[in-house]
Amino acid sequence: MRSRWPRLLPLVLATMATQASIVTLAPIVAEIADDLGVSISAIGIARSVMAGTAVAASLAIGPMIDRIGVRPLILAGGGFAFAGAAATAAAPSLLFFYAAHVVTGLGVACLLSAGFAGVSSYFEEGDAAWAMGYVVGAQSLAWIVGNPIIGLLADGVSWRASYAVPAVAALLALAAGLAAPRTRPDRPAGGRAGLFGVLRERSARRWTIAELVAYAAWTAELTYAGAFYVRTYGVEESAVGFLLAVGSLCFLAATLTTASLTERVRRKPMIVVSGLGMGVLLIPLLNVTPTIWFTIAVFCPMAVFAGLRSTGASSLGLAQMPGHAGSMMGARTASAQLGYMIGAALGAAVLAITDFGTLGFVLFAGMAFSALLIAGVRDPHETPSPHVVPQPVPD
Repeated sequence: MRSRWPRLLPLVLATMATQASIVTLAPIVAEIADDLGVSISAIGIARSVMAGTAVAASLAIGPMIDRIGVRPLILAGGGFAFAGAAATAAAPSLLFFYAAHVVTGLGVACLLSAGFAGVSSYFEEGDAAWAMGYVVGAQSLAWIVGNPIIGLLADGVSWRASYAVPAVAALLALAAGLAAPRTRPDRPAGGRAGLFGVLRERSARRWTIAELVAYAAWTAELTYAGAFYVRTYGVEESAVGFLLAVGSLCFLAATLTTASLTERVRRKPMIVVSGLGMGVLLIPLLNVTPTIWFTIAVFCPMAVFAGLRSTGASSLGLAQMPGHAGSMMGARTASAQLGYMIGAALGAAVLAITDFGTLGFVLFAGMAFSALLIAGVRDPHETPSPHVVPQPVPD
């Protein structure tokens, strides 16, 4: 057990630093807009700049991990993420603010892809599911721990001080990367894969699209969850972060139990059921609002389903193209970041036309479609061994 933690820590800190870079903007967007003298929507575009950069960079990063291994990408990602956080905190203008998010986007692409691909590089099959739970769950720590600290720094000092949170997280990932094991990447037959190689393989393509759709639906809910609580129940903005943290704790608990669960049930059906469970619960979550406690009671099991789905699907993705873990997790990074962009835009479009209730049905359709795609993905763990015809025993 002890020998697993030195290999796990760099991966956990890499994904935690990634999410810290992503969530910092959300609680302080209004304060930044006031300070730079621009609109809130103009500041919000920086999130799309970061995501777009990460999507573009992931095209090269996946094959790079397959060639040189995980450790160099954790080091590069930690450096980019720290530089991006420092540059954002020092931004004197909107254009400089956008440019800083380009640098952060490079860090996100490196850290996120390497963090997930490292599960395959550092762990044998028996331990990979256990490690994946922690790698996925680490992202929720940015919501549970990071968001309150960001708010306190913004209130007590300034929004610029809040970027100390992603900066410190990036430095921790960088330090862990220096101590990370050096691995010799596999050299599988078939050469360079990359995102386009992933998309040419039918099962891997289905998985990639399923992740894109799921992240778009999940993001559309999370992006406007705060507004939903405020508009529906009149909750103070300061309390919204704590309400979302409750869901994050449920998400974390689910990711850490996924490995033991998949020892008792088959992995792919679990992912399909969890995705459908998320979709089904989104309907009452956004349509049935008798009390805030009812909404929290629905949100928590939905977060559990999200943790199970995310962890299981990530492990399933690693199993798609042996020897090309970097390419598969680069595809995951591209799907997640593009899903963030599409989900935020989709949620905004639906709410501009109708209401939260309709959004719940739209997101159910998205999660159901994602589950349908996952059902068609090949899972090597469930592929039956070819039938062997018994040979006669010679006399």
